[in-house]
Amino acid sequence: MVKGTMFSNYRETGLPSSTIRIYSAQDADELCFINLERSVDGFNRLITILSDASKECFIPLTAGGGVTDFSQIVQLFNNGADKVLLTSCLANNLSLLTTASKNYGSQSIVAGIDYFMSNSRPIIATNHGQIKLDVDIVDYAKEIQDAGAGEIFLNCISCDGLMEGYDLETAEAVSSILTIPTIISGGAGNYLHLKQALQIPSISAAACASLFHFGDNNPIRARAYLRNASIPMRRYK
Repeated sequence: MVKGTMFSNYRETGLPSSTIRIYSAQDADELCFINLERSVDGFNRLITILSDASKECFIPLTAGGGVTDFSQIVQLFNNGADKVLLTSCLANNLSLLTTASKNYGSQSIVAGIDYFMSNSRPIIATNHGQIKLDVDIVDYAKEIQDAGAGEIFLNCISCDGLMEGYDLETAEAVSSILTIPTIISGGAGNYLHLKQALQIPSISAAACASLFHFGDNNPIRARAYLRNASIPMRRYK
């Protein structure tokens, strides 16, 4: 496993199996494994890692990254994924999302949107941030929803790994026009950032990585902080 900043400068952060075991025991709601290798070999390695790591997982597990066809979606589900994340492939093959949703149910298909900020405007970027799309992010999100997505995973590249807070303005603009859950990602550095995000009614969930990898934090403490801040939380015990 690795963690970087703005999709670069990656550092190793541990082994997937042991990390899953820890987060499963610390009351995380869900885990998301995203493959960063855009190759057939990279996807095959994801399948091997997922098959092994999912044996240690007792909470919902989302997996994706580098998916280009339906057979790969089938492989992910057959090797332990509860949900599949589709991102770059949606730009040129939205029918793949529809097919996956019809076969597995929209509740198990997560549509990812990676974007960066340019002159205060969100620009969608696919293929690990390399290819820009000339489309409005709100219109794109609505199109993905209509194609059958069950959730939107909204990831701000400009905030990724900086631990300075989420891009809440874009997150609210996108999530407020959708009828499906929106998960925001990129920028969480402390529990206040989680509180600020989850106080926005249209934002359903906040994804964290650096917050837990690079600080003395864990999901149990995060949940306690949010409960004390009157943020509704699922109770496990």
